[in-house]
Amino acid sequence: MGSDDLDDVARRRFDVADAVPLLLDARGVVTSWTRDAARLFGYGAAEAVGRGLADLLTAGDASRVPDVLERCRRSGGWTGLLSARRKDRRPVPVMARITSADEPAGPWHWLVLVNEMAEAHGWSMSRDVLEQMVAGSPIGIAIVDTDLRFVWSNTALARFGGGAPGSRLGLRLADVQPGFDAEAVEARMRQVLETGEPVVGYEHVGRLRASPRRETAHMLSFTRLDDDHRRPMGVYYTVVDITERHRARQRLALLDRAGRHIGRSLDIARTAQELAEVVVPGFADAVAVDLLESVLRGAEPVVGRAARPDGAMVLRRAGQRSAADGPRPAGETESGAAAVVAHRAGSPAVRCLVTGRAWWAERLWPDAAEWSPGLPPLGAAQGAEREPASALIAPVRARGATLGVAVFLRRATREPFGEDDVTLAEDLVSRAGVCVDNARRYTRERDAALVLQHSLLPRRLPEQEAVEVAACYRPADELTGLGGDWYDLIPLSGARVALVVGEVQGHGIAAAAAMGRLRTAVRTLAALELPPDEILAHLDDQVARTAQEDAGEGAAAVAEGAAQAVGAGCLYVVYDPVDGRCAMAAAGHPAPAVVLPDGTVAFVELPQGPPLGAGGPPFESAELLLPEGSTLALHTDGLLVQGGRRAPDAAREQLVRALKARAGSLDLRCRAVVDLLVPDRPYDDVALLMARTRRLPPDRVAQWELPADPAAVAEARKAAARRLADWGLAELSFTTELVVSELVTNAIRHADGPIRLRLIRERTLVCEVHDGGATAPHLRHPRTTDEGGRGLLLVSSMTRRWGTRFVPDGKIIWAEQSLTGPDA
Repeated sequence: MGSDDLDDVARRRFDVADAVPLLLDARGVVTSWTRDAARLFGYGAAEAVGRGLADLLTAGDASRVPDVLERCRRSGGWTGLLSARRKDRRPVPVMARITSADEPAGPWHWLVLVNEMAEAHGWSMSRDVLEQMVAGSPIGIAIVDTDLRFVWSNTALARFGGGAPGSRLGLRLADVQPGFDAEAVEARMRQVLETGEPVVGYEHVGRLRASPRRETAHMLSFTRLDDDHRRPMGVYYTVVDITERHRARQRLALLDRAGRHIGRSLDIARTAQELAEVVVPGFADAVAVDLLESVLRGAEPVVGRAARPDGAMVLRRAGQRSAADGPRPAGETESGAAAVVAHRAGSPAVRCLVTGRAWWAERLWPDAAEWSPGLPPLGAAQGAEREPASALIAPVRARGATLGVAVFLRRATREPFGEDDVTLAEDLVSRAGVCVDNARRYTRERDAALVLQHSLLPRRLPEQEAVEVAACYRPADELTGLGGDWYDLIPLSGARVALVVGEVQGHGIAAAAAMGRLRTAVRTLAALELPPDEILAHLDDQVARTAQEDAGEGAAAVAEGAAQAVGAGCLYVVYDPVDGRCAMAAAGHPAPAVVLPDGTVAFVELPQGPPLGAGGPPFESAELLLPEGSTLALHTDGLLVQGGRRAPDAAREQLVRALKARAGSLDLRCRAVVDLLVPDRPYDDVALLMARTRRLPPDRVAQWELPADPAAVAEARKAAARRLADWGLAELSFTTELVVSELVTNAIRHADGPIRLRLIRERTLVCEVHDGGATAPHLRHPRTTDEGGRGLLLVSSMTRRWGTRFVPDGKIIWAEQSLTGPDA
């Protein structure tokens, strides 16, 4: 086929204008050659026809020809880049397209269309074009020799400082960029010269002479240039300004650090200080965080309340940090009493407080110290600077309220604050503001919870002669410090005391409120002087009734408190120091442990009653006689929790070992037991009440058996007067004789069986009259014409308190007098 015929087939079949066509046989041998092919490859037709396609390609691509032809047979064609070899052995990059030619040679002949890449779009990559590309590139480009001296640079490099391209020739980087970290950059160049391995993406951060206050970031890449003998001639490097990307990374890193380090506690001042620690020195050289005083107290933030009559705003300096303070150890923050600062009326800080918008100035005014008192120091360099610092003030806001202001300062040697910095500061302060507000709300709730707790738990146990007591309480809710466990000591008549330990399900304020209701109910029922089992029976009825009534109220908090009281446990113990008898009953509560004077530890065999409000069999009391010096250990079941699960047997063994340990005092012993068995963050609330029993000496108790005869009243008065004289309490004789006379007379008139008079000298003087009657006397207010009914009225008027308690064989009417004089 002639060359003109081949050109015509190529144009007609494939619609190409500039392609050079070749025709190959099935083996890849050239069978037709055109004038354009001769011009491209440099071979004439006689030289080319009969050659294989591989002979027209460079060695690397010649080896690919069999595979390319095989792919053509399978798929009918192939398109790709090849490197042709001219007759003068100069390589020419070409784009080749191979397809089957079904006319006129048959299906296993191949038509090859070749385009020279440099001419593909009608222009050549001449030296002028390449120079225009390099010179006009926005990327800084330079070449240095093996001594690292400039031999060429483009115009774009001048934007990075160091002068025009011509002024750089023969100089090194340190000569054209004083103050630039040239050593680090030249170290990379030497590395490339020595190894021949390029360095790509090296980032350098510093300050250029063109903008000494502005920190810039550049990304550099280095490539070695070799001569024809592969000997290094120098280094070709490029420079790209990535300052904005670097700053964006810095902002994200600062925000990430703020998210991790601000708000790690629920302490307001500490949170403010954490903000100051995060921003210095990366964002500012000094910072002060001033908050409203009401915020630090946990109250609602009201800006107007901080204003003085002269318009100044009085705040508290909650956080402060300066680069002049030097580095601080990791994790350490400064905290202390917040100093009072007053910002003048009309000052930027006051405007930020009122408007809720940030303010910034590239340079501070000369009178800045007057409108913003107590600015943190910037360091020794500040005094040497002629220009003032830059300032930025951002309001600390959260949930639509302004809590205070944050003042940021930068030295004059740094780039002043700009609009981007204002946005970043607002974001930082906003995060801190939410944390401060959370801490403020927590402070308010915790203070309220602590007030509730202090009002529910006894601040100190009452003084009495029956037992020596110590108590320890550790709640599971470490945030509020509140729980549902409680303990109490209630003085009873006749020098006796009631020891109470109980627990309500759950933790927190709801449990504490339910616990307070139960504790109040127990103290009220204790005044009835009933046996322990009857006290718990009445308490059980009250819990069940209250839960039923509150369930229909619809108030979630009330219903929750009532529900938590259902299923509560309680242990009620009554100890009598006169004879050492101890009676107790339990409602769904562990039995107490007893430490005898010889150190032996045992648990009381106490019948277990059902939890309060749960219903079930009646409660039963147990009674035992305790030697003087025995120690009762009343505890909630949180003391028996091991590793988050209840293991009573193993925990009891540990409790026995802890109770056997010696300690200097009962209080130390009580705390040692809790510290040994309970972690700092317990799984359940824990209350431990320890009581060491005492006995009243026999000479402080006097008792007489009296006949049911009115004549015995006079003898009873005389016997009481003699005993008071022996005790050195003769000044109480008149009142005591009156009380004895009225109580004994009442017993003779209205009761049956033997009468017993007992005087007890404890912290008070107790007069008791026992009779076999089952009816309680009632205080009456007689009319003027009545001849009787004034006895108990006189007793009530002349004594501190009086009452009645029932015992198995009758009742006891008692009255107490102060030992310091009449209780009139």
